Amino acid sequence: MKAISILGSTGSVGVTTLDVVGRFADRFRVVAMGAGRNLDLFAEQAKRFRPELVAVATPELARELTIRLGGQRITILHGLEGAIAVATHPEVELVMSAMVGALGLQPTLAAIKAGKDIAFANKEVLVIAGELITSAVREHGVRLLPVDSEHNAIFQCLEGRGRELLKRIVITASGGPFRELSAERFEAITVEQALNHPTWRMGSKITIDSATLMNKGLEVIEARWLFNLRRSQIAVVIHPQSVIHSMVELIDGSVIAEMAIPDMAIPVAYALAYPDRLPLDHLKQFSLTDAARLTFEEPDYSRFPCLRLAFEALDAGNTMPACLNAANEELVAGFLAGRVRFVDIARWVEDVMREHSNRPAHTLEDLLEIDGWARARARELMGAHPAAA
Repeated sequence: MKAISILGSTGSVGVTTLDVVGRFADRFRVVAMGAGRNLDLFAEQAKRFRPELVAVATPELARELTIRLGGQRITILHGLEGAIAVATHPEVELVMSAMVGALGLQPTLAAIKAGKDIAFANKEVLVIAGELITSAVREHGVRLLPVDSEHNAIFQCLEGRGRELLKRIVITASGGPFRELSAERFEAITVEQALNHPTWRMGSKITIDSATLMNKGLEVIEARWLFNLRRSQIAVVIHPQSVIHSMVELIDGSVIAEMAIPDMAIPVAYALAYPDRLPLDHLKQFSLTDAARLTFEEPDYSRFPCLRLAFEALDAGNTMPACLNAANEELVAGFLAGRVRFVDIARWVEDVMREHSNRPAHTLEDLLEIDGWARARARELMGAHPAAA
């Protein structure tokens, strides 16, 4: 039985992970779990799966959770220290890294240094610190198993094939809810409209990133590090049906695609059970006749400049991807709070990037310093333009 821990158990990937674990209770045991502020759901999860250790965001939430769990023999921690304890629990073999944003960086790095395999669903960690993370993976001999549907698809397509056979990867994107919306109407996009994704059900931050196509840009940077690729080996194509999750093109011109219904249970289960596969009989069976017609389009970089900015950050390297990510996280939070217009996300991310003095990052502290600077600058821009909200 594989002992696992989950960072971000109340998020969409965390919930899916626990659903898979619950269906295969003879194969997996949850030893530790961490969450943020969704105490109602987290308490229910803790009561059902009975981990040895849990962690929440704040001391106040930890005290409330202690009351709710009423005498159950579960160690309750909080904050960064608690998340790191979840990630490094001595019994854990595999850590599901499913926190949202930069918060997952230090716990994931701690898990790698503790010798844990990582089921990786926190793309921002590799965007911020790709070189640092992949170097640690090599040094400590652990596996980084991609969970994002696109990267999991690439991982499956490359299985058993030498990297010398790879010409390039093609990452697919649904195009989000505004794929056909004219540029003139972007100024009036509301939070409710942006959260209405046409094919996937995800957390609010990743859903907004999908609407701006920043999520696809972050996936491009993530893929560079996961698969040790050059910029010229990464392409993005819009595929509204979300049936093909990504493709690889080999040096002889063959193109191999992974196809499935858009359900995160498939990549989550593959990462949890790797190299085995689990019978997910509860899912709707995939049907080509139901899919009927698959279409593909080039991305529109003028209407969705976040994708362009992510490629620019990848090309610049060093601390620029960390700057991009931090500014985007703050501006997306501002949009969700009604302080920023949809179109301002890309504009102000670009402003922060242009002001950033790009430089090599040799340590975690270097990256955290840039992360803090970019967040502060993004908040300043929001504060200086109140009429834009």
